[in-house]
Order: sequence, then structure tokens, then C-alpha cells
Amino acid sequence: MLNQPGLVDILAYDGLCTFEFGIAVEIFGLPRPEFNFPWYKHRIVSVDPYPMQAAGGIQVVSGFGLEALKEARTIIIPGWRNRDERPPQELLDALCDACHRGARLLSICSGVFVLAAAGLLDGKRATTHWRYTDELAERYPRITVDPNVLYVDSGQLITSAGSAAGIDACLHLISRDYGMHVANIVARRLVMAPQRSGGQTQFIPSPVAQKPRDGIAPVLEWVLQNLGSALSVSQMAEKALMSERTFLRRFRDAMGTTPKAWLLQMRMNFARELLESSYHNNEQVMERCGFRSMETFRAVFRKSVGISPSSYRKNFGGTSAE
Repeated sequence: MLNQPGLVDILAYDGLCTFEFGIAVEIFGLPRPEFNFPWYKHRIVSVDPYPMQAAGGIQVVSGFGLEALKEARTIIIPGWRNRDERPPQELLDALCDACHRGARLLSICSGVFVLAAAGLLDGKRATTHWRYTDELAERYPRITVDPNVLYVDSGQLITSAGSAAGIDACLHLISRDYGMHVANIVARRLVMAPQRSGGQTQFIPSPVAQKPRDGIAPVLEWVLQNLGSALSVSQMAEKALMSERTFLRRFRDAMGTTPKAWLLQMRMNFARELLESSYHNNEQVMERCGFRSMETFRAVFRKSVGISPSSYRKNFGGTSAE
């Protein structure tokens, strides 16, 4: 356990993401009378030189500017106001200087774009909100973007996914500094699990099935109406009145994937829908989605979604299966 956890500087900026900012203040800025050892010291550090407008109409004023980051052991970047805007060079330089002298930098949600613009994530693994992972990977190809995890710990650099995943990342940092027991106590005060199961995949909405305007569209409709049946590529090709080879080529051209991969995704989408909104038990869901083995269904679901069918129902279901 640390004798002195050091100073945590939390960035504030015009257009501040209020929830992400609140997460950092809640975890690192509140007094912890339940502990008989030193807790983090914290400050709010201003990126912009004028009173800053936060989401929701809140105004933030700080007595510390970017020069204060020279003293920080940890710097929190609670989102960023505009992913398309290059952050101020003064901020990027200050973060690079802090990283080079050994400070830890933790980004929440879109805050990763600040670290990326500074070049600090080049050659490293990182994550962000699932809505932005493709954009991050395209704009910064030297970063290995992991779209599923809740956070990535690269040593000095910790990046987290969508807003609430910032809590997971901050608790992880606490566990690094103080151990899991202390992190668990903080999590209980937050009224949340110290470690959430699964990654981001469980939160990504099921994609709507594409409906191309060519000869395979009726086949797709037929498949979606018969997901509980044992379906094969040859059956699909026959339904399309094509040879299997032609059907495979046409399907890939239209859908960008193979019939087997698409069919599996549609079955997973249907399974998620049933687990969220029906009273079917897991075995009935399995059968309605075309699986004949519960072991296979659980394994495929976990690989696709990141958690088990039972955990998914517990997290997102509005009904309880008898």
C-alpha cells in the first residue's frame, strides 16, 4: 500500500463533460474518513483561461492552470469537448512532459482522443466508447484499439470506455495503489460492483439486419423467420435459386461477410432480444435461436456478447424467466 498516493489533477475545460468530471471528483476528491491512511490529494486544473461552461449549464472556475500539472502524480482527462478539434498544443505538451517524468494519465471515454493527439498512445493498446472505437482506429492507426474492454491498463496510461467505464478504470487504479480490499470498500460506497463482468459488447445495440436490393433479400427474410431451424448455406442458395458458389459470392458482395457469420449474428441478436423482453427460459431461448446444445449456446453467446446468457438477462432483462 502507498504511504503517499500523491496528487491527482483533474482537467476541466470549456465544454466539460460533467458526468465524467463528476466520476473523477467523486472517487479522488471526496474525503475518506473510513480509512486511517493518507488518501489522494486532488486539484481541478483549468485547460482554458476563462470560466468554463460545462454540460448542463454549470460554470467551472479553477485556480490552477496547466503549469500545475508538473506536480501531479496522476492526471485525469474526463472526456473531451470535440473529437474533431485538436486539443490546445499547450495541453498536449504538458501531458507529454508529465508522462515523460513518470506521471500516470487516465482518460475517460472521449478523453482518449487527447492522449492520441499527443502521440502518447502510439504503439500501445487503448479503448474508448464503442461508438468511437472505429474512428479512433482510423484516425490513429498506430494505436491498437480494443473495442470490447471496459478499460485498458498500459502502465502509465489507462484508457476507459464509455462514461461509466471511467468508474471501473478509477477503481482499478485504486486497486493498483492500495490493493483490491480498499478498492472494494470504495466500490461499496459508490453502490456498485468492484469489478463488472464482460466488456462493452454487451452494451452495443444489436445491429439491424441489412436488406440488400438484390436476389438474396428474400432469402434473408426467410432466414430471419426460421432462425429456430437448422439452416445451411446450401439451403439458402437453393432458396435463392443460385448455385452455392454464386450465392456465396453474391452474399459477400451484398453483406460484407459470409452467410454462416451473418446467420450466427442474427441468432445472437434474436437471443439478446428474447433475454431482454421475454419470459422464455434459457433452454427455450436456445431452441428458438436454432441451437441444439445449451453448452454450445452458452459458449457462442459468451464469445459474441462477452457475458453468459444468464448474466445478460440479469443486466438487461425486464422480465424474469420461470
